Amino acid sequence: MTTELTRQPRRHRLLTPRGLQHIRPLRRALACGTIADWQPVPWGTNGTFVVLLEQDIAPDLLAIYKPARGEAPLWDFPAGTLYRREYASYLLSRLLGWSFVPPTVIRDGPYGTGTVQLYIEPDDQPLRGQSVRPELQRIALFDLLTNNADRKASHLFRGKFDQRIWGIDHGLTFHVDPKLRTILWEFCGEPIPSQLLSDLARLLRHRRSVQRLLRPFLAENELAAFWRRCATLLEHPIYPLLNPRRNIPFGW
Repeated sequence: MTTELTRQPRRHRLLTPRGLQHIRPLRRALACGTIADWQPVPWGTNGTFVVLLEQDIAPDLLAIYKPARGEAPLWDFPAGTLYRREYASYLLSRLLGWSFVPPTVIRDGPYGTGTVQLYIEPDDQPLRGQSVRPELQRIALFDLLTNNADRKASHLFRGKFDQRIWGIDHGLTFHVDPKLRTILWEFCGEPIPSQLLSDLARLLRHRRSVQRLLRPFLAENELAAFWRRCATLLEHPIYPLLNPRRNIPFGW
């Protein structure tokens, strides 16, 4: 179905900072709601759809659906794995307590299994100034940890209704080889804040539990590389200097 979605998303209590404490009913709505309508998103290299979900907690709920069968072949990432990497990134952001990735589930849809991620309507404010610095430091560290190969400027924005900073499009993550490409260069050479290091140390202390949660979505060698990156960041707590020839995303 590619008809126009006639209903528009409304401000919903679950999208406010206090409402996000109630993440379970929102994830249940994403996982179990009926996909009543869908249409393709006309930009991007992979098959992506905006979907309208009929469910109980809100009159209108829009989400972004990325089916595995819509993934364009890549020479360096195994076919059909991007949706699992997207979901693993969401899980990791929750496990760290950073939660800047919108609520995401894996489910079936009109074109098969893929991720369904809550659509957050963006504000048009630029992400500038000291007030956003701690959030961007956290996201920059997350990208180092996940080896994010595609942190474009369009993948970071402030939510229109909640004014939180959100990050999206984490399909090109967790590769075993160095793949970091990012627009977040302003922290290069700076110390990683102590609170963020504490979060990484806590992750390592609970390695067995974290491993069990991530294993269904990542290969064993990808998990091993992830833990090595985590240990290295704790041993050398500095944002690394980047290479302008290889660390800038295509179409940034």
